[in-house]
Amino acid sequence: MPLTQLDVHDLGFTYRSAATAALSAVTFEVGPGEIVGLVGPNGSGKSTLIKLIFNLMERQRGAILVTGCDHRSEKARSSAIYLPSDNELPEFLTGREYLRVLAGLYGHDTRAAGWDVEARFSRFGMRGRCDHLIEDYSHGMQKKLLLSGAFLLQRQLTVIDETLNGIDLDAVEMCKAEFHDMRGRGQSVLLCSHDFSLLEEVADRVLVLRAGRLVANLEVCTELAGGGRLSHSVRAALGRG
Repeated sequence: MPLTQLDVHDLGFTYRSAATAALSAVTFEVGPGEIVGLVGPNGSGKSTLIKLIFNLMERQRGAILVTGCDHRSEKARSSAIYLPSDNELPEFLTGREYLRVLAGLYGHDTRAAGWDVEARFSRFGMRGRCDHLIEDYSHGMQKKLLLSGAFLLQRQLTVIDETLNGIDLDAVEMCKAEFHDMRGRGQSVLLCSHDFSLLEEVADRVLVLRAGRLVANLEVCTELAGGGRLSHSVRAALGRG
């Protein structure tokens, strides 16, 4: 197992039309079995960072390693999965068909132990819907489909960008249990969320971005010691205490 699942070093990026950098000298690591939150105001660079990790934009400065490999390599791409904040799903497919296509892209054998679409849908309160078209799914159901794909594939690194927003409370609790299981398997999660209560429950650390710079790397247990609140620590790191 690599020493880190994600290693970002001195990462910098500037959009052509921008006068200032979207990211400047961002450096952090996510170790095996770690769940790390990513927070910051709108425009702080969170989405840019995630897109660079998955090579959706070309890196300009710095280095990114996924499971010890260059993030552009086939091994890195097959080791990580990204759940975006928007639901851009092929609505002409059924849920089962989408998951089968996703498994094929990752070279995952759907006959392997643990690949049970019906059980996954049932756990998300979607019993009997796996053979319905995605276009008939609600917004929350589409998010559950994205999460189902990630939990079934069990990649070494899962990056979640606000995907838990808009799902029901029972589904959120199921995700918390899944994160716990992923930690036990040495799989890591980078969780972009504004839900501080969720991060207090599941995250080991929280990274705070402001204006493209990493301004804090908070140990959650330390911040909560003595009755502290993560939201207060983040506000202080952002200069809003």
